[in-house]
Amino acid sequence: MPTLVRGPTREMVSPVLDSRRWARFEPRDGDIVIATFAKCGTTWMQRIVDLLVHGSPGIRPVSEISPWLDSTIFNPIEADLALLAAQTHRRYVKSHAPFDALPVWDSVKYIHVGRDGRDARLSWQNHLAGFRPEFMQRIIANAIEMARAAGRPAPPPAPSDPRDFLLQWMEAMEAAAPDGPGADPHYFDFEATWWRERARENLLFVHYDDMIADLAGEMRRISDFLEIDTPQSLMPALVEAARFTTMKAQGDELGPTLKLAFDRGADRFINQGRGGRWREVLRPDDVARYEALAARKASPALAAWLERGRRGAGEPRDAPD
Repeated sequence: MPTLVRGPTREMVSPVLDSRRWARFEPRDGDIVIATFAKCGTTWMQRIVDLLVHGSPGIRPVSEISPWLDSTIFNPIEADLALLAAQTHRRYVKSHAPFDALPVWDSVKYIHVGRDGRDARLSWQNHLAGFRPEFMQRIIANAIEMARAAGRPAPPPAPSDPRDFLLQWMEAMEAAAPDGPGADPHYFDFEATWWRERARENLLFVHYDDMIADLAGEMRRISDFLEIDTPQSLMPALVEAARFTTMKAQGDELGPTLKLAFDRGADRFINQGRGGRWREVLRPDDVARYEALAARKASPALAAWLERGRRGAGEPRDAPD
């Protein structure tokens, strides 16, 4: 049985998630927690782990086998827990909670996927634009009610222009109160909760852009970290199944329930899968504004890793700050 090493030091409740749901989770030795800031490659990593755990390129619906445990907009917690309790294979669970809102067990593996925040945010804009009206109204209603209860104004509508969308996001980060227990962390604050604990042996950092550049190499790293002896002869088939183009082509089978939330189903949810798109949107002064935010909100090494990944900034575990 796993031993609890560190309990949550923060509760995070947002219009779409509640980290307190983890209090009812009963871990098993070898469980895998896949955790990211939104739109940083969560589903991609779930598919990669699925392929490695099962040792097969077969199609297994992601949401039906790997629940988003802290989500409040899909299944009741009882349904997610029942699904996990019935599984006999090695389990892998999704989270969008900061690391300090999660329990840490000694024999559970944690994989954190990072991505340049500007790319993640543009992907989020596509995500928002694709929500079916009835689904989006539920989220908006939750956000308004939470803001009212906290004595805050309702969140402003999201701009349709990509540059304006990113600038509104930057403005919100600039105005945010200092992070700490009980706060709702913005992007850099969220990433810092993982970065501070990067030396843990059961925590692996993977970057979205590194997966784009060398998917086979990153999958081998992940396989080694999970202590899965993936045969060399099998790896090419697993890598091919994990390619973004393959996942997009198989999207309706990998995510059959996505059509309930998105206008184009999986085709909307699995979008472009590329990095650096923000360069097509932001002006030089916008970039300088973002870099100033990064300098204020993140350590130099964290800011470098978020922008350039392990291939460009080095191994997070070895970073001095």
